[in-house]
Amino acid sequence: MTVADVDVEILGIGAGPANLALAVALEELAPDLARRTLLVEQNSHTVWQSGLLIPWAQSQVSFLKDLATLRNPRSRYTFVNYLHQSGRLDDFMSLGSFTPYRSEISDYLRWVAEGLEHVAVHHHRRAVRIDPVRDPQGALRRWDVAFADGSTVRARHLVLAGGRDPRIPEVFRDLPAERVVHSSVYSERIAALPRDIPQRIAVIGGAQSAVEMVQAVRDDLPGCTPVLVVRGLALTPYVTSKFTSRFYSPAASREFHDLDEPARALVLAEMARSNYAGVTPELLDSLYHQQYRDRLEGKDGLRILTATEVVAATADQDGVVLTLHDRLTGENTELACDRVLLGTGYEPGMPAAVRGVGEALGLPELTVQRRYRVRTAEGDHARLYLQGVNEATHGIADSLLSTMANRAGDIVADLQDEGV
Repeated sequence: MTVADVDVEILGIGAGPANLALAVALEELAPDLARRTLLVEQNSHTVWQSGLLIPWAQSQVSFLKDLATLRNPRSRYTFVNYLHQSGRLDDFMSLGSFTPYRSEISDYLRWVAEGLEHVAVHHHRRAVRIDPVRDPQGALRRWDVAFADGSTVRARHLVLAGGRDPRIPEVFRDLPAERVVHSSVYSERIAALPRDIPQRIAVIGGAQSAVEMVQAVRDDLPGCTPVLVVRGLALTPYVTSKFTSRFYSPAASREFHDLDEPARALVLAEMARSNYAGVTPELLDSLYHQQYRDRLEGKDGLRILTATEVVAATADQDGVVLTLHDRLTGENTELACDRVLLGTGYEPGMPAAVRGVGEALGLPELTVQRRYRVRTAEGDHARLYLQGVNEATHGIADSLLSTMANRAGDIVADLQDEGV
């Protein structure tokens, strides 16, 4: 396929792990459909979590939860085969770890994308408009997707896997864009700053992404003075165990979807600390040791302000002034900084792009069925699938690598059920 107007059976928007897992499942389960499938990606190359591709950062998910193994352990697209083809299988085993480096998973995804035999992957293509097309009887017939390069792709079925929207708390939304850096764009934004000019850095958040930025920025911007602002009383580890891991299995996604709304809310609330608002124990240890060494050597190192929230943020000629509220004493103080780094996660609801598609369909609310298809009108010929944004209907692991291989198999099975 060339970058021109084309017609395909399946169009996947986003070529990250979710849609790459779908591509692998199509190649192995439905090669004819795979030949009529196109994935489009706005980035110039395949990359995973580009904002926090820190050299020392590791995944928190087992390498067995790759794009294929849990669905098809014999697949040639497994992470183990990637290691074998890369000449690192023995070395990886010697690490004695189930969790690869984040950069390694990103490279694995590139390897998969480049190794697909039938599914086409186009990079540097950004969708700017998605229009549902109906037949004279009003049934949904296809999707017309316009791209920034001027081309249009016409597809019978559409799979959206563009990820969730970054969460920017309201208090920071009026600050100049160059002063606020969300973790999703940390690496590229920090790389653009001069390393020889000391920076006053405030990092907001008490979870993994915030602590990773605190650790990384001291290397990325030598001489900076970071301050970590945490709303909670202390930094805490993820609340997880071998027993909670079952909630991150494909079976748990199926069970979760069968629950009623109150039961789903209960499970999500109970499991929240296993995926949100926590930090890996290894990173907590590293941060504490670093702070201790700073004190031992008399350095003006990292400060951690706990039980503190930002209640106002204003820009001046020198940078940003944050008004900090101490939740224990009730006192307000001011903190001047050059950059605010946000480890505030992602919005829990449907992304704006997905909501826009729902509005175009005339659906004020999107109902996602068991096999990830959005429920549209009876008699529609075209379908819409959502990946990675269905925590409310498919459980805590929906946006993670944990269930992607099996989810891809579910979607392929649904695509093959023409009468459903």
